[in-house]
Amino acid sequence: MTSQTTLIKTRLLDGKWEGVLTVPETAPAPQIEVLVGDHRIDNVEVHAAEGTGRWTLRVPIPPEAISDGMQVFVIRDRADENRVLNSFCILAGEMLSDTLQAEVTLLRAELDMLKRAFRRHCVESGDA
Repeated sequence: MTSQTTLIKTRLLDGKWEGVLTVPETAPAPQIEVLVGDHRIDNVEVHAAEGTGRWTLRVPIPPEAISDGMQVFVIRDRADENRVLNSFCILAGEMLSDTLQAEVTLLRAELDMLKRAFRRHCVESGDA
């Protein structure tokens, strides 16, 4: 996929985050991965929608991913070097003092993803 790929949230209903993924017409089927911290979410549904290059995405929110504090779900494209397409947060238990904590948590999740991708790139490209 390319940078023309977009993922727009449509709703959060019945414990599922839903969105519409739009990809270029010539792109292959999307390879979506959703992570909460280092844990991959199973049973993510990606279905071709009406119209060329449109897919519906449903991310189930597993009960074990809900706990006190902020949980950040990162939706990324494995086919495009793990590019982050979207993300969402679930806040449960005691309220955080302000939204700055949420931003820091999201930045940490994205930084961890970038570190893993950079390390993998170094391993794959550095035979010397």
